[in-house]
Amino acid sequence: MPRPATSCINVDVLSHISINSLTLVDQLDLEFSDGMTVVTGETGAGKSILLGALGLAIGDRADSSLIANGSSKADISAIFDLTRHEEALNWLTERELQDGYQCILRRTISRDGRSRAFVNGSPTTVQELKKLSEMLLDIHSQHEHQSLLKKDTHIRLLDEFGGLENIVSATKESFIKLRDAKHRLKLLISSASEQSAKFQLLSYQSEELSALKIQKDETKKLEDEHKRLSSAGETLRKLSQAIEFCSDNSETGASHQLASTLKLLSKIEDDSIKPIAELIASALIHVDEAALDLASVIEQVNSNPSRQKEVENRLDAIYEISRKHKVQPDQLMALTEQIDRELDQVRDSKIEIEKLEKDISSAEEKFKELATKLSDSRREKARKLQVEITKSLQDLGMNGAKFEISLDPSSSWSESGLDEVEFKISTIPGARPAALSKIASGGELSRISLAIQVVTAKTSQTPTLIFDEVDVGVGGATAEVIGSLLRKLGTHAQIVCVTHLPQVAAQGHHHYVVAKSTTKVSAKTTVTRLTEESRVGEIARMLGGLEKTDLSIAHAKSMISGVASQKPN
Repeated sequence: MPRPATSCINVDVLSHISINSLTLVDQLDLEFSDGMTVVTGETGAGKSILLGALGLAIGDRADSSLIANGSSKADISAIFDLTRHEEALNWLTERELQDGYQCILRRTISRDGRSRAFVNGSPTTVQELKKLSEMLLDIHSQHEHQSLLKKDTHIRLLDEFGGLENIVSATKESFIKLRDAKHRLKLLISSASEQSAKFQLLSYQSEELSALKIQKDETKKLEDEHKRLSSAGETLRKLSQAIEFCSDNSETGASHQLASTLKLLSKIEDDSIKPIAELIASALIHVDEAALDLASVIEQVNSNPSRQKEVENRLDAIYEISRKHKVQPDQLMALTEQIDRELDQVRDSKIEIEKLEKDISSAEEKFKELATKLSDSRREKARKLQVEITKSLQDLGMNGAKFEISLDPSSSWSESGLDEVEFKISTIPGARPAALSKIASGGELSRISLAIQVVTAKTSQTPTLIFDEVDVGVGGATAEVIGSLLRKLGTHAQIVCVTHLPQVAAQGHHHYVVAKSTTKVSAKTTVTRLTEESRVGEIARMLGGLEKTDLSIAHAKSMISGVASQKPN
């Protein structure tokens, strides 16, 4: 499918969200555009519902208590435009889930606690839903700064900022191959003693069976021959007696008797006797031929005691080995082949150990080469990142703060390479930077988190970024800086920001307000997209509380007019 041309820097990736029967929302459909969208509302109005719905759509844990009263299930859908998102399109195509350039993530939650997930209408697992959504959307919450205390987060953010995904992936793949090869080698070596004993046994058995040199059908042939040899004397006696019975040398012999009978019949003048005489003459011929054949057989029958002994010895050897291996004599050839195969396998395991040792040595060199290259790239990118975050911190009112990224050799090799990455900071000019957990206070950590998120989001591969009240604890000029930073991010990604600060809200390209209406029997949350005029009123409310004054309205207009209103192009 050819990709349509676009003149915009950004494409509105998250284009629509539909919420049905979730908490205080009966039915809600919201359209999203590119740039920066702000979401505001009074405390307790339900701003978190929107983010909660998005979280469910991308695979967060489902809870039946979120279903609105009177409904049997909640249904949430999020529609994404993937026109310029090749990675997600490839992911969908590989799983035969692509439907043009639109992607619909849907989640349903039932009263019994069960939930179902769908991608473009096809059922999928929550795990698969999460894999896809991680490419599309990232939620930064006000509590996310806690993850900054983990070094795993530090190395991930540095790699993402540096655009090091390819070498990180290659290093990880190289490490996994090395780790798997070492594991196989360990298994082979651990069974070395057992293999050695098995090798000795198999070698002995193979030599024994090879020495026997058993042939196909040999046992059957030997047994038949033994029967002939052991009964040769009796056979000769019977054959001699049979020849005597047929012979014409004896008056009782058949040949002599038949000849005498013919002689008598020849003296009888009777035509009826002639056919009978012919039959007897024919019988005489057959008897004589039989006697000659019997004489030929007698010559072939040979009583050979020495050959008989040889056959008996050979059979004894075959029978003994058969009993030893608990198989039938006719199974010895198959047993020989089996033992030889097992012996080859044991020999192969020794060869495999030698090959694995060579492969591991080569894999170690490959890993060190990739990991060293990755380390060099990280150092280069770390210098740039720490400068940008330091500047961002100062913009956020932390004058004199200095951000530093330390890269030290890790104690062991890992999928991440050879480095141990740690974010450090000093909040007092001239002080030595130390770990975030030791230096930063709670309020400072929140601003540090925001500074890092803003800087790293510029290079994030995720096209839609959600900021959930990350501006808590700041105000005044710093709040205006936060809003400006988030607006600038709108030129790199689609930004949705839930905020309580008018200085941040005034920077948005689009503005939604969340409101809750309450009666004696029910409560309901609504979300409204503001016009330019109604937006002034909302900013004025945020400035001065529920009572809007001419001063707060004038201030709101001034704030909005001071912000460039044109969308990023």
